[in-house]
Amino acid sequence: MKRTFLIVGLTSVFFASLSAFKPEPKTEPAVNISSATPKIAPMQMSGGELLINKSDCIGCHHKINKLIGPSYTDIAKKYPNNDKNLTYLADKIIKGGAGVWGKIPMTPHPKVSKDDAKLMAKYILSLKK
Repeated sequence: MKRTFLIVGLTSVFFASLSAFKPEPKTEPAVNISSATPKIAPMQMSGGELLINKSDCIGCHHKINKLIGPSYTDIAKKYPNNDKNLTYLADKIIKGGAGVWGKIPMTPHPKVSKDDAKLMAKYILSLKK
């Protein structure tokens, strides 16, 4: 019986000493996370690009590749960036058209305002390389 009390006593003293033991926290050099991460500029889209992305244009046109209609970069290559072509393309966006890029007609977009169509055309013409 004495042996049991001795074992229980020593075991409780052992566990009590373990619970009081707290390892010292490791001290590592402080790193300022904001200075360690590279600064990434947010992508900014022009008004014309935003309008195009929100419209149905992407169903027929792509920035680089020809889909049903010509790519925006192909359009930019064909038309110099000037007021005359800006107005011409804005009218094409609103009224639609056919024959310039093939037999498939471009659907008209009569709900697009003249100002929005000009912003879209300005963005397209800005893609000329």
